Amino acid sequence: MKLSHREPLWGPAVRIFVALTLMTGIAYPLLITGVAKIGFASLAGGSLLMKEGQVIGSAWIGQKFTQSRHFWPRPSAVDYNPMSSGGSNLGPTSQDLKAAIGARKQTGRTGDLLYASASGLDPHISPRSARDQVLRIVQEIMKDPRKQGAFSQKVTTLIEQNIELRQWMVLGEPRVNVLKLNLALDALSSEEGL
Repeated sequence: MKLSHREPLWGPAVRIFVALTLMTGIAYPLLITGVAKIGFASLAGGSLLMKEGQVIGSAWIGQKFTQSRHFWPRPSAVDYNPMSSGGSNLGPTSQDLKAAIGARKQTGRTGDLLYASASGLDPHISPRSARDQVLRIVQEIMKDPRKQGAFSQKVTTLIEQNIELRQWMVLGEPRVNVLKLNLALDALSSEEGL
């Protein structure tokens, strides 16, 4: 009796493994990357913001601003480190959370500036929280009290110009990107010679 030559049982498994690796590990990622770079170039590139030819940050990752002459972002439990994003996991009955909120209130923070975001990297604040900071910023930048009213109007106009509306008119709330707003504020200060 003659035995017929048969393919090993693992042969089809190897071919399927190679085919799926090529399709899902190489072809599909290259296709999606190409579509993203063509259709959504800024987003695919990380939404990087430039100043004087240097990358200064991403529009999607919050940054730490502590100077009185800048708009402050929401607090971050991870100190704005994108490698370890996350919240503090403190609940509403936590004494540590109550103490942190109390300390933030003492620095003049209001509204959403009292509470950290879940990721610790939220780059946005509410328009109200931006408006609540105008007086502090104007007093810090414009030392001449006679010119503070006019400068305050310009800073308020910057806020209004930088409000991002709800996505597709239904998702999220109106918001202001702190990094973009501070770049606009720095440009305004330079124009004014301050």
